[in-house]
Amino acid sequence: MAEPSSTPLPSPVRSLPPEGLRSLRCIPLAGFLRSDPAVRVFERPVDLKFGVTRELLREPQGPVWFQGYPGGTSLVGNLWASRERIARYFGIEPQGIPDLLLEALEHPVPPEVVPASQATWSAQEGPCDLDRFPIPWFYPEDAGRYLCAAVYSANWKGKRNLSFHRTWVQGPTGGPVRLVPRHLDRMVRESRAEGVELPVAVVLGAPLEFLLAGATSTDYAVDEMEVASALYRRRNGRPLRVVELEGGMRVPAEAEIVLEGRITRRDVPEGPFLDILGTYDMVRDQPLLELHRMHTVEHPVLPVLVAGAREHFMLMGLPREPMILRAVRAVVPGTRAVRLTEGGAAWLHGVVSIDKRRDGDGRNAIMAALSGHSSMKRVVVVDEDIDIFDDQEVEWALATRFQADRGLLTVPHAVGSSLDPSATPEGLTCKWGLDATLPVRSDRRPFTKGRLPPSG
Repeated sequence: MAEPSSTPLPSPVRSLPPEGLRSLRCIPLAGFLRSDPAVRVFERPVDLKFGVTRELLREPQGPVWFQGYPGGTSLVGNLWASRERIARYFGIEPQGIPDLLLEALEHPVPPEVVPASQATWSAQEGPCDLDRFPIPWFYPEDAGRYLCAAVYSANWKGKRNLSFHRTWVQGPTGGPVRLVPRHLDRMVRESRAEGVELPVAVVLGAPLEFLLAGATSTDYAVDEMEVASALYRRRNGRPLRVVELEGGMRVPAEAEIVLEGRITRRDVPEGPFLDILGTYDMVRDQPLLELHRMHTVEHPVLPVLVAGAREHFMLMGLPREPMILRAVRAVVPGTRAVRLTEGGAAWLHGVVSIDKRRDGDGRNAIMAALSGHSSMKRVVVVDEDIDIFDDQEVEWALATRFQADRGLLTVPHAVGSSLDPSATPEGLTCKWGLDATLPVRSDRRPFTKGRLPPSG
């Protein structure tokens, strides 16, 4: 079999305007991808069984568009696989992303409700048939084909929720959906207690603002769509437009694919599946999703998300950072920045930069950071002169400013991430923080790096 061809994107737009990605309309995705010369294109089908994964991992931060599948649906992956690309979309510096998300969380904006006739996804509709889509099988020991970039929208007794959930596609109308004990799981449990099935909508291919909001952990009373709308207004000057479906679920008017269905009262085995840590998640009984209707743009682009790869880190980890930032700033006002590191799968390890005003700020920052993201297992706190987005700088701070007998804080027998294979069967782990900040009144000269003056 001949190798699929990979070519630069055939487009009259060979370079982005000065505003970069910020100037491009995100949906429909086909137009967005045609306008971006950074996108690598496969014009003929790539094998859906592991082949898509291989190509996305070949250049893990480079967007790839997979074309040529029967039925007119194409695939895109690595679309938001770097902080720099996400920052260019919003027109900010990468280190400003947590503050941007925090602003949206603290100042939500109600979306604008519009009729379905104004939606991009109203071009085609009919009974649900997932077999129409080229859905990949990512890794050899995965249970089968998975939708990993699916954002669920639900409404239960006036409470609305957006959240990412992987879905094992077992047939044309759905399969089991993995729920962790958060808000959608609560809605399912409460609806089952009343003997009813929970209506849901599943969105695939939507503006970045919607994706980031869907991955944010907030209070149960917060409507994540209002967070998405706040982000959208900042970039576009108006609130996010949404359509309200039967059952009260709201979905973006700009999306590639919208599926309607329900989470049933039946549980079936789900998994195994390679998850964000790069290890296989266990088999569990999970709720069965049954879909009955689908809506799409004329030639939909299906987003694919490789678990444990850079885009997974960005979409799952970045939205946790504002929660850490808010928690630490509450006790250390001079907190500069936070980062969940790629080495810790943007989930278990973090770094915090503070402008230290008092001895003890470092320890307070450690405890607050661990409370801001309950899955985090290790956090390093450094002074503001350390670039937390440079792993070598952080390690240098540990090498030159940290002493374990006075800077190490451990929290044994704490509840951590259910994905951590080193945790106990009950999910208990030992969390630890490393305070690599200098004492407030110390002589900083022995701890300052020599630097050349600017040339010229």
